[in-house]
Amino acid sequence: MKLMISLNSSLACLRLTALFAALVGLQSAGAARAIADSVVIRGVKVLVGDGTVIEEAEVVIEGETFSYVGPQRKNAKLAPDAKAIDADEKVIIPGLIAAHAHIGQVDGLENGAANYNRANILRQLRQYEAYGVTTIASLGLNAPIFYELRERLHAGELPGADLFGADRGIGVADGAPPAAALKIDPEQLDRPATPEDARESVRAAKKRGTDLIKIWVDDFRGSLPVKMSPEIYSAVIDEAHQHDLRVAAHVYYLEDAKRLAQLDVDVLAHAVRDQLVDEELIKLLKQNDVWYIPTIGVDESAYIYADRPEWMKEPFFTHALQPALRTQFENQNWREGILSNRKLIDSRNAVKMNQRNVAALHEAGVKFGFGADSGANPLRIPGFAEHRELQLLCEAGLTPLDALQAATANSAALLGIEDRGAVATGKLADFVVLAADPINQPVHFQSIESVWRRGKKVSGAVADYQP
Repeated sequence: MKLMISLNSSLACLRLTALFAALVGLQSAGAARAIADSVVIRGVKVLVGDGTVIEEAEVVIEGETFSYVGPQRKNAKLAPDAKAIDADEKVIIPGLIAAHAHIGQVDGLENGAANYNRANILRQLRQYEAYGVTTIASLGLNAPIFYELRERLHAGELPGADLFGADRGIGVADGAPPAAALKIDPEQLDRPATPEDARESVRAAKKRGTDLIKIWVDDFRGSLPVKMSPEIYSAVIDEAHQHDLRVAAHVYYLEDAKRLAQLDVDVLAHAVRDQLVDEELIKLLKQNDVWYIPTIGVDESAYIYADRPEWMKEPFFTHALQPALRTQFENQNWREGILSNRKLIDSRNAVKMNQRNVAALHEAGVKFGFGADSGANPLRIPGFAEHRELQLLCEAGLTPLDALQAATANSAALLGIEDRGAVATGKLADFVVLAADPINQPVHFQSIESVWRRGKKVSGAVADYQP
């Protein structure tokens, strides 16, 4: 019996010794990986994302985060096996954050619930990433698979842009979003009939784990029979705030924007486009800390591809197109049909009004987030739409640094994400290397040489990407 106990004790000791050795080995392997994952970029210009610029900077990445961002150092101690990159004349910006986008709604030329599948969503997220959009918020119309994908993307287990979202979102019967046009399933959208139903929709979304709540308020420029009533959206906002959830509202009209701001809505997810904004709205937005996402490209996308601007010939645009969309753009009958649409003038006027309001709100100090409503229909092209939005914001009067701040640090704050949105010590190393400086020429935001996610290079030039 004693011999048996002795043997068991010896075996136990051997097992503990082996386990200890394995743990030490794992720790050593982890340390080796940390050293191998060290990257030092010197001589680069950094547009931090908060409006500041660092000339002749040094950027050090350890694992998934920036361990140092600042002026270039002479005698800094670095990991012995750190990978050094000389980036003279290059520019680094944070990965873009699209706070208003959609996934799984479109494939080729078709909208519909059938497109909300793993392969299509991952394809879209990979395209966002290749265009330097490293984080998106899918504002509504999300099916249950959203939550599984979100968690795996948060953990870095899947390729593509990181994903946040607004669960299903909340509309009303016979109102926005138009179910027939979008071909959405009931599980992708709630349409409460009463304020209590609306509150229950919020509670259910909270239980599922949503990041925020989305409501569709307007009537799509009079094309739908009803708008969401103040009783419904008031209940949504109140219930959401009781559960520490932010509310983003789809709007078009000035009066709706005012009512929502009075009720402390958190985000106007589109711009006011029916008339010029006034001092009352400006005051409400600032007093109640409401974010404003202009989405100028939403209305421009209704006609711009029929106009055939020169940039449609460039690889930065053509590499964003699925084959069916490329074929449509080359179809003269399609183009003529778009240009002959009597409602086209409304879209052109909406863009002009939007940009005038952007200029006024920006001058007044209203907080801007960033997004292009990409992925909501085939003409709002993931990745490219965000870069087009940067150009449109600059045309409206923002500087390139202002537009970049909206698309990075501001959008991170809007979504309540503290670990990204800037090229700064301690932040996730999500960034884009540009070949040219966009400060004086915003089109240079498109001069992407490489895209990095969590400290790893995940993509090269857009011309090397195939949709």
